[in-house]
Parts: sequence; structure tokens; C-alpha cells
Amino acid sequence: MKVAGKTLLAAAVLAVASPAVAQDTIKMGGLATLEGAFAAPGQDGIRGIRMALEEFNHTAGGKKIELITGSSDASPASAIRATRKLVEQDGVQVMIGPLSGSEGLAVKDYAKTQPNVTFINGTSAAQDTTLRNPAPNFFRFSTEGAQWMAGLGEYAYKVKKYRKVAVLAEDYSFPYTQVFGFLEPFCRLGGKAPIDARFWVPIGNKDYSSVIAALPDDVDAIYVALGGADAINFLSQYQQAGGELPLIAGSITVDQTVLGSKGKIRETVIGTPSAGPISDTWDDPRWKAFVAQYKKMFAGKGGFPSPSLFAHGYYINTKAALLALNQVKGDLSDGGKKFRAALSSLKFESPTGMVSLDPRRNAIADMFLTEVVVGPDGNLVNKTIGVTKQVSQTFGVKYEEFLKYGPVSRTNPPCK
Repeated sequence: MKVAGKTLLAAAVLAVASPAVAQDTIKMGGLATLEGAFAAPGQDGIRGIRMALEEFNHTAGGKKIELITGSSDASPASAIRATRKLVEQDGVQVMIGPLSGSEGLAVKDYAKTQPNVTFINGTSAAQDTTLRNPAPNFFRFSTEGAQWMAGLGEYAYKVKKYRKVAVLAEDYSFPYTQVFGFLEPFCRLGGKAPIDARFWVPIGNKDYSSVIAALPDDVDAIYVALGGADAINFLSQYQQAGGELPLIAGSITVDQTVLGSKGKIRETVIGTPSAGPISDTWDDPRWKAFVAQYKKMFAGKGGFPSPSLFAHGYYINTKAALLALNQVKGDLSDGGKKFRAALSSLKFESPTGMVSLDPRRNAIADMFLTEVVVGPDGNLVNKTIGVTKQVSQTFGVKYEEFLKYGPVSRTNPPCK
């Protein structure tokens, strides 16, 4: 009887202690594209999460952060399956992700069904994730694809003197956003991008021979918005086909996940202008410290010569979560209301400058105009040409006026 009594007493103690132990840990979900054409960007996104967690010693608000990762393939369906598992089975209270544009639109809608869970973006950068019908519990500290293009349309028209361009992009929401961000100022200045000179391909396309053959000769350059393996495949095949038209690149087309690849793309991309949320050569101590830490953690362990915009974006979003958790002392007992209020008013220094949010919880941050060059160690890097300070989602235009541009699409803007 004594043994039985001790056993019952021990069980009672455990029953009381277990909730206290659980309350000392916050479960954080990390969703990235670890499958398919965007697997390399997804892996670097997870590296970004790990960098932020390491910086905070895997604790925030006095509580241990337990990271549980999920994988998608850039499709909305796969992102929702992974997110549902993380939220409904694993019980995460804070979600970081997803990576790809249409995934973000789907997760935003799912977030509306889970009001007590806080969703913070990874790098998904479709415009309407936050511009139209945003979810009150979805936050994006990593800006979006049209913002990333700040300054590039003007540069192509005024400096490069391009007047007519063809477009090649993947056929979904994020490239639509990037194309809009580039073409709106380019065409407003007088540039042309005829609808019949815009080519759209599915994610995961491997053979670009028919597209390359169809590219028009009467254009000054090709604007390319492809990412991951898609970008590597096109650039390699364009070089092999003897393509001679100069390129203008979307942000992920000449990101380190592409430039750091082993594909035969060097001669094709050297000199290519682009724009985005980072620049490999930005001469700033905050960026240099970030690069040094990335190399310390991941050199020889699958990392790229320099952190990609995916590592950067996931890092910033995770850091925002940890900073806000510190502010509320890790208290999520009210369904995360105080936590989300802290996120909404958060303003902090990132590796690329000051970050804050607009009323729809989308970031305002600095953007970088760049050009691909050969770095000192022989690797391809994006050289800083200029910095556009504190770019908002509406580019300084009043919200109601900006909505009149209409949703991004294959044909917006028409640029006739």
C-alpha cells in the first residue's frame, strides 16, 4: 500500500507540474518550401529562423522557444496542409512563414480561422497578402515584391535608356507583383512592355527552349522574374542558346540562391541590374555583422557565399516575433492579443535598416538598387548602386488612391 501511495503521489505531482513546464515553452512553427523548385530558398529561409533564435539564445520573454518546422512545395495546398498540421496538431502559437507568394495568400485566409494564433510572414511577397482584405493576425516585416522593385523601373528607363522590354516570369501572384513594381514606373515614364511580349511559365518549368525561341528581337532587354531552379534553368539555357539581349532581373532571379549555384550562368548575368530588400555588398556595419554571423553558422554546412533574401526575410520576421515576445514577457494567455499589439507598434533596426509596419501590418523598409558583378573572391554578388529609403507598400500614395491601380495580374499595367 505504501508503494502504491507513493506512486499515486508522484503521479499527482507530475499532473500538477506538467502544465507549468508547458507554460515555460512557446511553440513556434517555421514553414518553408523544402521541396520542389524553391527548395534551396526554403532551406536558406530556415537558416534565417535559426540565426534569429541563436541571437536570442532560443528564449524570449523568459520562455524557451521550441521550433517545429513544416515543408511545402510552393503550392497553396501544400502550404495549408503543413500549416494546419503545425497549428492544429503540433499546437504552435506563433507561425513563421510561408515563403512563396500564393502560399502567403492562402495562409492569410487560413489565419482568419485561427484568431488565437499569430502568423508572421516568411518571405511570401504577393501584394494582396496585406494590401486587400488583410488578416488581423497576419504580419509581414519582410515587405513585398512591388516594394522590392523600388527604383529599378526608373533606372532601366533613365540610366540604361531602355524603351521597350519583353517579360518572362512564373505564372502566379508574386511575379505579377514584381512585374507591376517594375513596369508601373517604367511605363509611366514612357516605356513599353506589350502584352504579346510577356511570357508566363509554371513553377518547376525545366525546358525554356520554346520561350527563348519566341522572345522578340525588337526589344531592348528582357525583364526576368524567375526564382530558384527555374531561374537557373532559364539562365543556363539562354546562355547555351547564345542569347544576347541584356537582362533586367527580379529580386529572386539574381539572389544568392541563384548566383551561388553551380549552373553555367556567369556571362549571362554579369552586369544585370536588379532591386530588392538586400544588397550583398552594402557597406554598413549592420549588414556586415549579419553576413559574418551567417558565414560563422553555415559556411561549409550548405550555406551560400552570402545570405539570400530568404535568410534575411525569415530572420527579420523571426526577430520581430522574439522582440514582441520579450515586450509581453512571453504571455500569450489572452490568445496573443497583447503580443499582436506589440508586433503592430514594433520598430527596430534590422541588418538592412529600420523596419516598421503600416496599418495593414505590412513593412516599411529600405530597398536596394543593385547590379551583378564578380566579387573579390570570384563569386557573383549584387553590388549596391543606390538605396531607396523607407519604401511603403503604396509608395507614398494614399491608400484609397493606390487601390485604383487594381490588383496585380498578367496585364497590369498594360504598358501599351
